[in-house]
Amino acid sequence: MTSPKQALAHPASSAEAAPGSQPGAARGAHGRGTPPKGPSPWRSKLYRWDMKASPYVFIAPFFVIFGAFSLVPLLYTAWYSLHDVQLSSLDTQTWAGLDNYQNLLSSDFFWNALKNTFTIGVISTVPQLMAAIGLAHLLNYKLRGSTVWRVVMLTPYATSVAAATLVFTLLYSWDGGMVNWLLDFIGIDPVNWRESDWGSQFAVSSIVIWRWTGYNALIYLAAMQAIPADLYESAAIDGANRWQQFIHVTVPQLRPTILFTVVVSTIGATQLFGEPLLFGGVSGSKGGSEHQYQTLGLYMYDQGWIIGNLGKASAIAWSMFLILLIIAAINLLVTRRLRKSQ
Repeated sequence: MTSPKQALAHPASSAEAAPGSQPGAARGAHGRGTPPKGPSPWRSKLYRWDMKASPYVFIAPFFVIFGAFSLVPLLYTAWYSLHDVQLSSLDTQTWAGLDNYQNLLSSDFFWNALKNTFTIGVISTVPQLMAAIGLAHLLNYKLRGSTVWRVVMLTPYATSVAAATLVFTLLYSWDGGMVNWLLDFIGIDPVNWRESDWGSQFAVSSIVIWRWTGYNALIYLAAMQAIPADLYESAAIDGANRWQQFIHVTVPQLRPTILFTVVVSTIGATQLFGEPLLFGGVSGSKGGSEHQYQTLGLYMYDQGWIIGNLGKASAIAWSMFLILLIIAAINLLVTRRLRKSQ
């Protein structure tokens, strides 16, 4: 017979001696029983398959949409560019090889459109980005109603191209336009903004500047707010004023963002289409009576949908695509050099 003291000293032996107890119950209570069964093999395979396939399932819709609406049209355009295809008879396709590209290189209208695209791109991009940096620098200070000012900055970007171009067309009107009225008020002869070379290109560029300055300003503002405050404090301790801090602290920290906006603006200038088309009115696709503001986008539209030469229009589209690839390659090289220098 076991005494109470012995039972307290040896609880396991008491449990084993208890009537009706199952053999091994005490061992199970102490974790020395039969281990639990693991998941079945098919559940393990299903889990591994889910972990591997889930990322591809999530990104699959993008590739499906990209393939249907971007890749397939791009390849089909490349096929058209190697054929003589007319809009009036799409079923009749004659192999032309590189003739469409050779015709482009020998066409004065193509080089004129390329020159106009470059000129309008420079006129619209440089002032636009400089103004955007200045506005972002002002918004970076603690201003009353900063949210309202940011919404105001985005208003031109949210305005449709048609509405913005219509307003600017009225402003640059030869008879009764506000711009010519201001020029006459200060003693300058009025300008025929649609017929002159530099005047029409400046007018089209001003529409682009008005629409995209606020958008780029908010991009710069986000980049400025990510600059560590310690850099400004160190510059202030060294005696730098606000302007010196902007030049030697803000601008160097904005280099990657500036490069990004330059590339995006350049791509947008290469694809410029809506503003010059609507600004020209009846002769919009021609880019004016003398093609003075006809861009590559307008030239492609004129060849494809007005004249009906889809083969040549496809060659223009692929020429624009190659230009964008060159711009992207330059951006990649410059970005790598900036990273190495930092």
